[in-house]
Amino acid sequence: QVQIVESGGGLVQSGGSLRLSCAASGFTFSRYAMAWYRQAPGKQRELIAFISSLANTNHTDSVKGRFTISRDNAKNTVYLQMDSLKPEDTAVYYCNTNFMQRIYWGQGTQVTVSS
Repeated sequence: QVQIVESGGGLVQSGGSLRLSCAASGFTFSRYAMAWYRQAPGKQRELIAFISSLANTNHTDSVKGRFTISRDNAKNTVYLQMDSLKPEDTAVYYCNTNFMQRIYWGQGTQVTVSS
C-alpha cells in the first residue's frame, strides 16, 4: 500500500535552515508528482511546493527564493530545503501525492521557528 513518511522537522532560530525529507513507497515513485503543504495553527493547509515526475518545480510566492523542492528517484524521496526561515514558517509540514486518483498524505512533521 502507499505510504508517505515525512521527517526532518524541529526547532530552529529565525534565519536558520532545515531540510525535510519525504519517503514514499507502494507505487512507482519516479512516475508521479509530489508536493509539500503546510498548516499553521488556526489556518488552512496550503500548497507551498510542487515537483513533477520530470523534476519541474513550482514554489508559492511566500517561500520562493528561500525553499527548494527536489527529488531523488533512486531513494524514493522528495526533499524540501528551507533556508532563511522566519517565525511565520512555523507549521506542520506535509507531503503528498496523487496516485490512482487518490490523494495520500503523510503524518506531517512539525517545524517551529523562534524569533
